[in-house]
Amino acid sequence: MEHEPDLGVTTGDLPLPPLLESLRAWRLDASPATTGTLADAAARLAHHLGVRLVRLSVGAPPLPHLELTPDPAPPPGTETVELPLRDPDHPAQVGVVNVAGERDRALALVHALEVAIGAARAASRADRAERQLAALDQAVRGIAGVLDVDRVLQLIVDNVRDLVDARYAALGIVDDHGDIERFVTSGITDEERRAIGELPRGRGLLGLIIRENRSVRIPEIGDHPESYGFPPNHPPMHSFLGTPIATQAATVGRLYLTDKVGAREFSEADQQLVEMFARHAGIAIENARLHDQVRRLAVVDERDRISRDLHDSAIQAIYAQTLALDDVPDLIDEDADEARRRVDESIDALHAVIRDIRNFIFGLRPVLLESGSLVDGLQHLATELHRNGGVRVSVTVDDPDDDLERLPLEVVAELLAVVREGLSNVARHAEATTTSIALASSAEAIRVELADDGRGFRADERPERGHHGLANMRARIEALNGTCEVRSTPKRGTRIIIMLPRVRASRNGGGMG
Repeated sequence: MEHEPDLGVTTGDLPLPPLLESLRAWRLDASPATTGTLADAAARLAHHLGVRLVRLSVGAPPLPHLELTPDPAPPPGTETVELPLRDPDHPAQVGVVNVAGERDRALALVHALEVAIGAARAASRADRAERQLAALDQAVRGIAGVLDVDRVLQLIVDNVRDLVDARYAALGIVDDHGDIERFVTSGITDEERRAIGELPRGRGLLGLIIRENRSVRIPEIGDHPESYGFPPNHPPMHSFLGTPIATQAATVGRLYLTDKVGAREFSEADQQLVEMFARHAGIAIENARLHDQVRRLAVVDERDRISRDLHDSAIQAIYAQTLALDDVPDLIDEDADEARRRVDESIDALHAVIRDIRNFIFGLRPVLLESGSLVDGLQHLATELHRNGGVRVSVTVDDPDDDLERLPLEVVAELLAVVREGLSNVARHAEATTTSIALASSAEAIRVELADDGRGFRADERPERGHHGLANMRARIEALNGTCEVRSTPKRGTRIIIMLPRVRASRNGGGMG
C-alpha cells in the first residue's frame, strides 16, 4: 500500500464532516438524491486538496455499491491517475479512484476517502448486526412458546429463511440409521413439492452435514465434490449454508439454506447467526417433543385409570348381578315373587352400571385430551351429567387474567378427573336436582367447589364398603400438593372444596409462581 503523503494538511483541516454525513444518509437510503449529495461532498473534498475527482467506484458490502463521476471531464492536459481504494481494517481492495492532479495530492484524497468509507462500512456492519440480533430475538420468541411439533418445525424453517435472506430453507429430521424421515421446507410451493417427488435420501451435501455433523457454507452447490445433483422438477439452487440443530443430549435435526438473496454466497456472519438460531431451535424442538410425550402419557394414564375404575366398579357390579340372578330359574317355580324382585333389582342395578360406563366414556372425550382447557372440560362434564342423569348443573368461572388457559395438561387432566368423580357421585348417590361448579383463579391458588342439593351424609362416617370415590379424589388432589375438603349434612346437600396452590400448577418445573 502506498504511503500517506505529507502535504501539511491535517485531518482536522479537511471538510470530512459533510462527507461523513452524506455517507451516512446514503448508506441508509441509497437514492439518487443522497447519491448526488455524496458526489458533491466528495468533489468538495477533492477541490480542497487541489485535485479533481473524476470517478469513484466502491464495492464494500454491506454498503450498497457506489459509482460516482463528479468531474468526468477534467481540463485537457491534466494528468489522471487510477488508484486502488482499500479498507483501513483489511488489505483487500474495495474500489478504485480516478483523480486528475498531482499524484501526492491524489493519494491524500484516496486516504481521506478510505477513512470515510471505512467508517461508513463499520457503521453499516454494526447496523446489520443490530438488525440481525433483533430478527434473531423475534425468531426465537416466535418459536419458544409453540408446543406442537409440526408447527414448531415449520416456524423454524420460515424464521431462519427470513433471518439470513435465503430464498429456500429446509429442516431435515433423520432416523437412527441416518436417513431423512421428515423434511420441512420453506420457499417452495405445495405444487413444487409434489412435482419433486419423494423425500431426499440424505446424500450429497445433505448427507455430508448428517455424517460430519458440522456447518457447511459454499458459494456454488454444483462445484462441490459432494454435490449429488437435483432430481427432476427441482428448482435450481446455488449458494448453500447448512448446520446441525443440537441439544445437550443429541443432534435433533439439520438446517439447510440455499440461494442468498442479494449476494453471491452466505457470509460468515450469516453462518454465525444461523448457528445461534439453531441452538434455540433445538430447545424448541425438544420442548415440543416433551409436551407431545406428556399428552400421550396423559392419555395412557387416563385409560389406565378408567380401566381400573371399570374393573373395580362396573365389572364387579355386573358380576354381582350374575350371582343374584344365578338361581332365579329355580325361584320361578318355588317363589315367583322373590324371582321378580331379584330381576327388578338387577335391572335397576344394570341401569346404574350403564350410566357409570357412560360417564367413564364421556371422560375420555377429546375435550380433555385435545383442547387442554379446564373450563371447556367442566362445561362438557356438566352437559353430560344433565343429559344422562337429569341433574341441572351450573358452571361459573372467575378468571380475570385468563390464567386457567395456561395450566399444564397434566394439571387439567387431574382436576377434570376429580370433578368427574364428584359428579359421578352426585348422579349415583346424592338424589340431587341441581349441582353447581364454581371455578376461581387467584394469585395464591386455584379453587374448585362442587355443591349439590341432594340428600347429603355424615362426613365424619366411614364410607360404605366398595365406595372409594371421595378417597380417590383426595388422593389425586394431594398428589398435586392440594387439599380436598368435604362438607356434608344429611338432607342438606354436599359441598366439595378443592384448593390447588399456584406453586404446584405452573409450567415452570411444576409451579405457577
